[in-house]
Amino acid sequence: MIDLRSDTVTKPTEAMRRAMAEAEVGDDVYGEDPTVNRLEREAALVLGREAAIFVPTGTMGNQIAIRLHTQHGQEVICESRSHVLDWEMAMMAAFSGCQARTVEGERGVMTWERIRRVIGPKIYYRQPTGLICIENTHNMAGGTVTRLEVLKEIWLGAKEAGLPVHLDGARVFNAATALGVSVAELTAGFDTVMFCLSKGLGAPVGSMLVGSAKEIERARVFRKALGGGMRQAGVLAAAGLIALNEMPKRLGEDHVNARLLAEVVAEAGGGIDLEGVETNIVIFTLREGGDAAAFCAGLKQKGVLASAIGPHSVRFVTHYDVSRAQCEEAAERVGEALRVGAAATA
Repeated sequence: MIDLRSDTVTKPTEAMRRAMAEAEVGDDVYGEDPTVNRLEREAALVLGREAAIFVPTGTMGNQIAIRLHTQHGQEVICESRSHVLDWEMAMMAAFSGCQARTVEGERGVMTWERIRRVIGPKIYYRQPTGLICIENTHNMAGGTVTRLEVLKEIWLGAKEAGLPVHLDGARVFNAATALGVSVAELTAGFDTVMFCLSKGLGAPVGSMLVGSAKEIERARVFRKALGGGMRQAGVLAAAGLIALNEMPKRLGEDHVNARLLAEVVAEAGGGIDLEGVETNIVIFTLREGGDAAAFCAGLKQKGVLASAIGPHSVRFVTHYDVSRAQCEEAAERVGEALRVGAAATA
């Protein structure tokens, strides 16, 4: 099977497996796991921050950040298709007592002007804004990238408005690769940043939350409250160190492979915005109201796994475990399936 459902399906590299087997470990709840401590120091260094905390999932990292920055009864401004809104089990309400105030971005990209319009007025009878949350890259918009100049306007505007800004940077290393800038520069103005080790970077488990030393000290309380206090977690952090230090170098390969798939989809008549294919995610719609679940089931019979993300929408995600040759093979099968579908509805 050529698995293009998600970059979360990647398996640890041989180097990761060796590092995991040989990892020096301790009890991380006591702060005594040397490999976890090293990963947290290096993650903070890579992003130019004071401190970092290792968490089991990106969702946990995002929800800890929301809790850090808000109070019950506030609003969190986020994009209308964002992960914190649609894929985190309403935890901003359940854990932080906040509701979402959504902004429809262009290809998932929010600008300061759009954000500014929905900031709550500072009057006692209306819930105030507590946090702005940006997603970069934006998953459900097709891996689109928010550029540095747009982010700088948001950082400046938020500072003037007295609002913190959190980055859901699950795939922020993909964004940095696409823009040709360092991840530290691309995230410099955020109060906190979450990024995943277990997506394009290939680790089996884990994400990082970075911020100030004071914020990360409080984050440990909320991680424990969410059940994220792990013990000999160095066996996971060992893979995370390789993901952090080695795997960003090859992300450009995934982007090139995604472009190959996207161009074949366009040529075969799939509904796709080629300008929006900037990283490792390809989302397209089937013409004539085609059934996405049935289309994906048909692809599975041809040896290609994809995700139906709506009644008529399909997603591919390229990653380390799918080679260029496999992407070429998958593209051929996808193009054939689209052309057959188009002929059937003609």
